[in-house]
Amino acid sequence: MFAYVLKRLGLAVLVALAVSMIAFLLLRLSGDPAIAIAGEGAQQADIELIRQTYGFDRPLPVQYVDWLGKSLRGDFGDSIYFKTPAAPLIFAKLQTTLLLGFLALAFALFVSIPLGVLAAIYRNSWLDRLCLAVAVVGQALPNFFFALLLIMVFSISLRWLPVSGSDSWAHFVMPMIALGYYVAPAFMRLIRAGMIEVLEADYIRTARAKGLPASVVVFKHALRNAVVPVVALAAVQLGFLLGGSVVVETIFALDGLGYLAYQSITYKDFPVMQTIVLLLSVIYVVLTLASDIANAWLDPRIRVA
Repeated sequence: MFAYVLKRLGLAVLVALAVSMIAFLLLRLSGDPAIAIAGEGAQQADIELIRQTYGFDRPLPVQYVDWLGKSLRGDFGDSIYFKTPAAPLIFAKLQTTLLLGFLALAFALFVSIPLGVLAAIYRNSWLDRLCLAVAVVGQALPNFFFALLLIMVFSISLRWLPVSGSDSWAHFVMPMIALGYYVAPAFMRLIRAGMIEVLEADYIRTARAKGLPASVVVFKHALRNAVVPVVALAAVQLGFLLGGSVVVETIFALDGLGYLAYQSITYKDFPVMQTIVLLLSVIYVVLTLASDIANAWLDPRIRVA
């Protein structure tokens, strides 16, 4: 197990480095940052001064190594637009994004577990097809469109929930549903498949033969084993939710990391953009690593695969 963890840890570090390099190069190749900062109609002398000030006149490999070295020491540079160090600015927004991510994950599990269990118990019935239809709609409907639908119904028509902001719990309801509903189908399909397999196992037949109530057989014996793969998927999906919060936070103007990413792109704030991409990538890699280790702990056969 220890060798497996070391191997996965080394691979995670390599992936994080590769992602940081790709993100750095893509941001640089998207255009000259000096021109973007100076704005349209700026004098060439001003552009050259910005290049020298921020080090954009140096070769890209030198810029990347310098940026990576400073990042590892916790120095992520200063925000060009907000005129403040990037790290405190980003970490102040991170808690809102983390809260939204966990709420969306909880909502996805709250919806998908009952639907997955019902679909498996009533396999090939109209209820199973209805649950699968809900899953298909969830996967096919873009979360930005679903978010707009929620605003039209619950904010504009019914006036139950606020459209934007992050001042109270009510501001998180629609973003949580918009983000969580998008990942719920993956959980539902996994639970359905797991439950179908478990319900046909010998020990479930034995439990039924003993005369145990159906609810005990389903929820105590079957569901307990069927949700094991969900634990690993939840870690990966949480990383996806944090990265995917950019669109939802922008639509609902939640004061989180996603909304800050949108602002940094709008204002060409390269230090903030780079740090957000790096942070979200590292979080995703760490969650994937935790998922792999959890899988290996639950199923020892994975360690030698």
